[in-house]
Amino acid sequence: MDIRQLRGIREALDGFVREFDDCIKTVPSRKHFSTYVSGQLSDLDRKSIEPMALEAGVAPRTLQEFLSLHKWDEEQVRRRVHEIVRDRHAEENATALIDETGHPKDGEKTPGVQRQYCGALGKVDNCVVTVHVGYATDSFHTLLDGDLFLPEHTWAVDRERCRAAGIPDTVTYRPKWQIALDVLKRTMANGVRYKYLVADEAYGVAAEFRRQTAELGLVYVVEVSCSLRGWTVAGTLGDDIDARRVDALWPRGGPSWEMFHVKDTDKGPVVWDVRAARFHPSEDKGLGEEGWLLVARNVLTGEVKYFLSNAAADTPVETLLHVAFSRYHVEHLFREAKGETGMSQFEVRSYRSLMRHLILSTVSLLFLNEQVEPLRKKNPLVDPVPGPSDRRSAA
Repeated sequence: MDIRQLRGIREALDGFVREFDDCIKTVPSRKHFSTYVSGQLSDLDRKSIEPMALEAGVAPRTLQEFLSLHKWDEEQVRRRVHEIVRDRHAEENATALIDETGHPKDGEKTPGVQRQYCGALGKVDNCVVTVHVGYATDSFHTLLDGDLFLPEHTWAVDRERCRAAGIPDTVTYRPKWQIALDVLKRTMANGVRYKYLVADEAYGVAAEFRRQTAELGLVYVVEVSCSLRGWTVAGTLGDDIDARRVDALWPRGGPSWEMFHVKDTDKGPVVWDVRAARFHPSEDKGLGEEGWLLVARNVLTGEVKYFLSNAAADTPVETLLHVAFSRYHVEHLFREAKGETGMSQFEVRSYRSLMRHLILSTVSLLFLNEQVEPLRKKNPLVDPVPGPSDRRSAA
């Protein structure tokens, strides 16, 4: 990158940071805000407070106090991120991306830390888990918002421990699907609009999550467990005893397999065989709402995925499939947030500092993705959702 490009990015970053001036009233805090975002976007190997402060020539303690003590409106900063995406990146087929991520941590003082499954490590270990909503269009994506998962038995019931970490009494245990809904509603209250929603089976298996998502007017395409039970519309609808697992719906016959080209990668085309049927899931109250069940089988590996959707009966299967597989870029966003902005590299012991760090990380990631958006217009992140005249079936 030459001097002109570096200067252009610096000028762009300065202008971007100024969009948050009304969220941060004092000049010292505005400077720290700029220092923090610049540090997260730097090429430092470690993007925790001390190396970012030393790189900028400021005392680490002052940057720590910016997170923990300074009076600035982090909620307004969060709203501004939503407003920027709403105003600059709106698209008819925008997709909400729901997922969680783990942040490995030592010790017992970081809010929410405990031994639990950590996706970043692929195993159970000491970590903090946060739940996020991302935003994706054909040419742009970013993380919009996130919140802390407060483990029920090690934190939520121990209010003294919570108070020692600055966790308000109003912050209690919520299942991850409820956190996701709360964060999603917060973005929508600030004007962000989506058409679709995708999530993995940890969220897809929660009937209440699916119901409330549908009430928000979103078309969900969520992965579900192979053990989900229900009835196909063409089959017998009756008592729960008649419900079948989705992996055992068709011991013989059933819908024909159809081959679809999902996307191209550096390793070649990704192709899945799919069979689709209208389906009623079995829920606590009995018969669930009719929707789509997709059974997708990877042609090369044999991996099988199951998806449930509330899309209308006349929705093309290839549209649902492309939406379902667009979930891959929330994983891409987590890699960007952790690798490029240091989202997991927080070293804090207070709830306020942690939440401010997460919000600042979305600010930094938004700037990063706005800078690369022109390149993505030439090479979309996701194949555009096909219409009736743009069938991508490889059959």
